[in-house]
Amino acid sequence: MEQEKSSKSSNGAKKIILSGIQPTGTFTLGNYLGAVRNWQKMQEAYACYYFIADLHSLTVHIEPAKRRAQTREAFALLLACGIDTERSLVFVQSHNRCHAEMGWIMDCCSPFGELSRMTQFKDKSEKHPDNINAGLFTYPALMAGDILLYQADYVPVGEDQTQHLEFTRDVATRFNHTYGETFKLPEGYFPKAGARVMSLQDPTSKMSKSDENPKATISILDEEKAILKKFKSAVTDSEACVCFRADKPGVSNLMTIYSAVTGKTMETIETEFAGKGYGDFKAAVGEAVAEELRPIRENYARLMDDRAYLEAEMKKGAERAECIARRTLAKVKKRVGLLLD
Repeated sequence: MEQEKSSKSSNGAKKIILSGIQPTGTFTLGNYLGAVRNWQKMQEAYACYYFIADLHSLTVHIEPAKRRAQTREAFALLLACGIDTERSLVFVQSHNRCHAEMGWIMDCCSPFGELSRMTQFKDKSEKHPDNINAGLFTYPALMAGDILLYQADYVPVGEDQTQHLEFTRDVATRFNHTYGETFKLPEGYFPKAGARVMSLQDPTSKMSKSDENPKATISILDEEKAILKKFKSAVTDSEACVCFRADKPGVSNLMTIYSAVTGKTMETIETEFAGKGYGDFKAAVGEAVAEELRPIRENYARLMDDRAYLEAEMKKGAERAECIARRTLAKVKKRVGLLLD
């Protein structure tokens, strides 16, 4: 659902939007159309802060070299998708030590009962029963610290994260009541509904990078041939009619993707492919997606070839982030009675 949000504060300054992504592999077409593409557009109206949440990724075991590589790749991918470091703040979470300090203070302000009711902890514990660690349990407290450090006005949230935002607001409210007004209460940002992209092989399930069927998911770094091949094998039905209906999930999913990429309405798409077979339709969707993703793939390759530039941008982002966060952290430490160095 689209929710209009004011982009300016009363003093005329741009309001702050903050969002973090874990370095857990390449974005899918679903991630891109549903969220990342909106991030690029939000740079015009808001002060956007984007970070790679590598500290959060520690709750799952990954080979150290792979984690480092994925962090660098995720940073490059944000830039390749159009996030401009001159207009937005882009940084790696662990490069700003304020996050770890703030995370511990938020841990100490988070009741055990509230943390134990977080549904994501229960879900992830079931998926990784051999690695139910304390970090997984206190994950929402670190997330609260991430948000409150920058006095964010808005946080883009999906259906699975609204509980975490409410937790953040509760922690901030409790802190303000106990120690005095310190934190701004962040609101959820629900941008104009991005495309909800489903699996190409099981259109009743959301497209996921963890899908074991490689034909089900489009990575935004897939080569054009791979994209066309995956759409060619996408599940549809036997009716051979391009129309958007609840009983045609496969075709409806392809129409959603085509609409998101081209800007065409469902009615226009139905007219365009009236009397044509699914082969023509799938080819058109594949070509449109390949063209949309081509500049991202090319930008990413260029960025990954220039490691010195990437590291310079990471350093610049970390310095800016720490300068902003340190002001809030100093105030928080003073409020709770810690001696300032």
